[in-house]
Amino acid sequence: MNRYPRNLRGYGPNPPDPQWPDGARVAVQFVLNYEEGGENCVLHGDAASEAFLSDIPGAAQWQGQRHWNMESIYEYGARAGFWRLHRLFTRTGIPLTIYGVATALARSPEQVEAMKDAGWEIASHGLKWVEHKDMPEEDERAAINEAVRLHTEVIGERPRGWYTGRCSANTVRLVAQEGGFDYISDTYDDDLPYWLDVDGRDQLIIPYTLEANDMRFATAPGWTDGEDFFNYLRNAFDVLYAEGETDTPKMMTVGLHCRLIGRPGKIAALQKFIDHIQKHAGVWCPRRIDIARHWAATHPPQTGPQPSRMSREEFVATFGGIFEHSPWIAERAFDLELGPAHDCAAGVHNALCRVFRTAGEDERLGVLTAHPDLAGKLARAGRLTAESTSEQASAGLDHLTDEEREEFTRLNTIYVEKHGFPFIVAVRDHDKASIMAAFLRRIENDRETEFAEACHQVERIARHRLKDLLP
Repeated sequence: MNRYPRNLRGYGPNPPDPQWPDGARVAVQFVLNYEEGGENCVLHGDAASEAFLSDIPGAAQWQGQRHWNMESIYEYGARAGFWRLHRLFTRTGIPLTIYGVATALARSPEQVEAMKDAGWEIASHGLKWVEHKDMPEEDERAAINEAVRLHTEVIGERPRGWYTGRCSANTVRLVAQEGGFDYISDTYDDDLPYWLDVDGRDQLIIPYTLEANDMRFATAPGWTDGEDFFNYLRNAFDVLYAEGETDTPKMMTVGLHCRLIGRPGKIAALQKFIDHIQKHAGVWCPRRIDIARHWAATHPPQTGPQPSRMSREEFVATFGGIFEHSPWIAERAFDLELGPAHDCAAGVHNALCRVFRTAGEDERLGVLTAHPDLAGKLARAGRLTAESTSEQASAGLDHLTDEEREEFTRLNTIYVEKHGFPFIVAVRDHDKASIMAAFLRRIENDRETEFAEACHQVERIARHRLKDLLP
């Protein structure tokens, strides 16, 4: 099977209404990453110092050495930045989700006590704040298990949410396989939570953010001062807030770091943003675990046909009749590169049409001639396919007067003699009168023009049929 694993479709054009509590128009969620004391450091058994997300421009790892400046910048986050943020969020009454690196939490008992006393969620941010991209799968699995063990020991309860950040291609699958997480956040691919099937288990994903994130104070392109950060957050919020009234409510996540936004010159922007959103009604500021629980209760996993996961036999049995009496189209479509984006009417239609469009003219003619005459002998004898019967009935072709039936018969005969295939029209796009008008107009076309039009109509018929089967 030629299958593409990435999901480029998501919710498509019609995302679900999240039904946020009290009819909120947007959910604004703040995450504070607590990494200080869990970063790369030779004191932690690492081969080199940290080089990521600090105020040192162009920082590089120092192999086998402690980087005193880097360590002290991280220490600022724990010693001063955390407490400045703690005062801000407890004063404004907004609860946080902490992404806590387990080894960092173990080295910060006062901060952990303050997090717990404030009622903040403490999710897992992995065992150590290090890269996982080159980590062997079994080593990463062991690190996940150890992170859960240490987190539970330090906090007093296991984490229900997970975010690695510096993850590998295996991370989401391995964390889901651990089996104890209400949500995973190692994606950036949506404005709403969604369910992911991992080895037959429905795992809730709550996407995170790298753009509404203070990390851009330490990366390029990034924020040059706090006003840049504030303007970006305000603009994002204003768009989502407006969409919450006219479209579908969404979720906005703001990512924070103690050693970055905790600096006086940066936290002013965060304060301004909080002031901005608190002037608006209909804003919900939950922890991520609150979002997870709400989503699980309001939008539990839904099962439905997934064409990209079907066997060849199931695929052909399901879609072999979409093009009239032409199962070979579904057989060939099965061999295309299908993926989650094809698990909808538009996706399967595209795959089937690709086969039809690239088939030889004789094969396409065979599809056209497989179609019955409109209101013809087969219809009167009850020998149409179920799809054709329903379609012709939808336009009233099953209730013709004698005069109408005679006219259709006359036109069918002339049309077939001229073009060599039946008159084909997507009757769901028409009523009886407009079908007759199209018949009279198209019967005058030359064969080449009419062949192309008939093929187009076959594709339209297929699209309507697929809408009956798939979302």
